[in-house]
Amino acid sequence: MHYLDDSLLPETQEKLVIQVAPYGPEFLPGDSDDIPVTMDEQIQKAVDCYNAGAQVLHVHVREEDGHGSKRLEMFNEMLGRLREAVPEMILQVGGSISFAPPSDGDAAQWLSYDTRHLLAELDPKPDQVTIAINTSQMNIMELLTDDDIAGTSLQNPAYYRAYRDMVVEAGPEFYLEHLRRLTEAGIQPHFMLGNLTQLETVERLIRRGHYTGPLVLNYVAIGGGAAGMHPADLIEFIRRTPDGAVLTIESIMRNVTPMCTIAIALGQHVRVGIEDNLWGRKGERRTSVEQVEQMVRIADELGREVATCKESRDIYKLDEIYGGTDEALAKIGFPPNRKPGQLGFLHHA
Repeated sequence: MHYLDDSLLPETQEKLVIQVAPYGPEFLPGDSDDIPVTMDEQIQKAVDCYNAGAQVLHVHVREEDGHGSKRLEMFNEMLGRLREAVPEMILQVGGSISFAPPSDGDAAQWLSYDTRHLLAELDPKPDQVTIAINTSQMNIMELLTDDDIAGTSLQNPAYYRAYRDMVVEAGPEFYLEHLRRLTEAGIQPHFMLGNLTQLETVERLIRRGHYTGPLVLNYVAIGGGAAGMHPADLIEFIRRTPDGAVLTIESIMRNVTPMCTIAIALGQHVRVGIEDNLWGRKGERRTSVEQVEQMVRIADELGREVATCKESRDIYKLDEIYGGTDEALAKIGFPPNRKPGQLGFLHHA
């Protein structure tokens, strides 16, 4: 992305879109007072986050016993109720469905390709499904301190090991078919990228015509196979992200607030919620609603307006369809593909 002399002035920046992930599939109900368990509680949490100022809801579902649900009929039920309760929100289903281990000693793992492909058949369909690109480690424990996991099930050695050793299975066999199915279903893929090599893979997918829609993505700074906390890495990722893309910054635990504050100042978008962070000040819990409210306050202090849900749909380009590779490259902001015999560096049209 290119920063001109006025790019840090809030009046020239896009309005802020706030994603919220309030369902925390890696946690058990006793880990926090802010984990909704019953379907009614899960729906009410969405309403509360919407009222606090969030426009995008990252959806996971729990069974009545509190464990993360892997049943797509539960997602169908929840999506149907969410469409009634928060009709303006952008509904974004987590592409892992649920990576939580069923019980002590089981592995934390993403479900099979075939099962995850079924997200394209959800009814009612979500606006987005998140998609990982390239198989990688997802050790969500690497950056966590003893303070971060205090009082939670992650102190259980079996759960700790399960999440420490987790791998995101997302090779070409998966993402080529998944992108095809989501596109045919009219569901926007939301790319979850932990490093520049994954962004480069996405660019190649666009250049080769495997995906030709708007580019909406998260920079996933959670360590353990994804990006870490060095601001230089964040800045470089932003610099390498094309101008027509939409970029949200996602981090983990108490890193969320500083990383999101940087994102707001730089004209990017933010994600908060207990899936990422349980804490405010050290030792003080902060709910998903309180995290959304904090982002609204920070944006206000910086003079940046927060988008409405309708404006967020426009920013995400949810209703746009591009007419092939050349148009996608131009709209997203990549240089065009090289034509036969064309020499030198290629320029944007």
